[in-house]
Amino acid sequence: MLIPNRTLILPVLLLSCAWGAAADAATYYVNALTGDDRTAGTTATQPWRSLGRLRDLALQPGDRVLLAAGSVWKEPLTITRSGRAGAPIIIGTTGAGPRPRIDAGGASPYAVAVINAEYVTVSGLELTNDGATPAQRSGVLVSAKDRGVTRGIRITDMYIHDVRGLNDRKDNGGILFSATGSRLATRFHDLIIERNIVWRVDRSGIAGISDRVYQPDWFPSEGVVIRDNYLDDIGGDGIVPRGTDGALIEHNIVLRAGSRAPGYNAGIWQWSTDNSLIQLNEAAYTRTRYDGQGFDSDFNSRHTTLLYNYSHDNAGGFLLICSPQRDAKVNLGNRGTVARYNVSRNDGTRIFQLSGNVSDAKIEKNVVHVGKGMDVQMVIATEWNGWARDVKFAGNVFKVAGTARYGSETGRNGPDYLIKAGFDPAAFIRFKDNSYLGSHIDPPEDGRGQVMVPYRGAPADWAVPTFNPATPDGFVDYLTRHRAWMLSMLHRELGAAITPKQPRRTSFFDAR
Repeated sequence: MLIPNRTLILPVLLLSCAWGAAADAATYYVNALTGDDRTAGTTATQPWRSLGRLRDLALQPGDRVLLAAGSVWKEPLTITRSGRAGAPIIIGTTGAGPRPRIDAGGASPYAVAVINAEYVTVSGLELTNDGATPAQRSGVLVSAKDRGVTRGIRITDMYIHDVRGLNDRKDNGGILFSATGSRLATRFHDLIIERNIVWRVDRSGIAGISDRVYQPDWFPSEGVVIRDNYLDDIGGDGIVPRGTDGALIEHNIVLRAGSRAPGYNAGIWQWSTDNSLIQLNEAAYTRTRYDGQGFDSDFNSRHTTLLYNYSHDNAGGFLLICSPQRDAKVNLGNRGTVARYNVSRNDGTRIFQLSGNVSDAKIEKNVVHVGKGMDVQMVIATEWNGWARDVKFAGNVFKVAGTARYGSETGRNGPDYLIKAGFDPAAFIRFKDNSYLGSHIDPPEDGRGQVMVPYRGAPADWAVPTFNPATPDGFVDYLTRHRAWMLSMLHRELGAAITPKQPRRTSFFDAR
């Protein structure tokens, strides 16, 4: 990607705020082509050459490190110093030409790391981390350990690709944010991961790690935003926040997740969270049928909202809601998931799957298209140390040009479930005012009185804008076009104005 002649890719407001708060801040330059580590490194004409020169530098709030366009390093960049509110430490770019690139090449478990530091912004770089054999690797690692609350991290406008991680571990891949602490409970506050390209990575695309996810020591990260990211050809899971309260996962595009990793994978989901808001995302072409849905509301989570999303061509289906039933002190189950105003088209195998300890869920006013020749389980209840109860399907429109089935699990055949009519032993699975167009086998009670006539889908614009991550120029324009298409398609399919929500966090009266 060509970078215009500029000193930094960041909003002017952020820079002016940082400069005003830290008038004595320094700027350091690094140029792999013309630099010399013996110079002062504080002017563009006397830059340092190596990223290692930054290792012992005591960066101060408001300091900037500018990496020269066209430079390539085969060593990692590690940030261990903190900025402060209004004066973050900024890692950015300078000059015209290709993005500064870090090819970690397996010499480091990460290409860029922010370790035990806060108020740090990293932007505008190209990262790879390949190697002769798979190993635990990532593109960007944000790690906080035994430090309480870590604030103000920004990972934006990064081009991350070809990370050869381990597909039998979820804690490696494109971008990881990890908050752990055996001595001091640790979490993130105000962490934003935005406008990044993540392509051909193993195993996770963007994933959170936390060790404070259970009832006795619940300490969730807050203010986590994962927005406007493009992920393609992901070995395992696409986007997975863990241990968060009020996370916003908005307008991300996740394609071809589950491409290589064994086991269970999905496009966009969360694990042990409260109040996650997942909206305006596209998840498509998830490869596996072990789960394999575009979206998932998962383990030990409360009040997840899936709103205005587009799921299509996922091998495992549209939406999984699940959690095992074990120890109420550790796992509360999955409570209060709401899936509303979403569109599913040509998803395979299982459109809605309710698995295990799921309760108080509402699946409302979604539109589902099943293509000609497809045979899917539209709604299936499955066992996972227990069964779902108190789930309401209301006002959904099921448009089926193939065949749709309804029922509960009687057994397994590899990744697929055998099914019988009726939802027992799941309890209180209720259906009201849903529309059943086309062929439905063993439909719920509100569909039995409807006349089942053949359904043929009307012509419509399903040509969602596409992007080639091999040539990342034009990414911002693509995001604009994609969001506009999503809003237009959703308005057409739902027949209502599109009103995105804002995330909320748990109140004092609803605390765990």
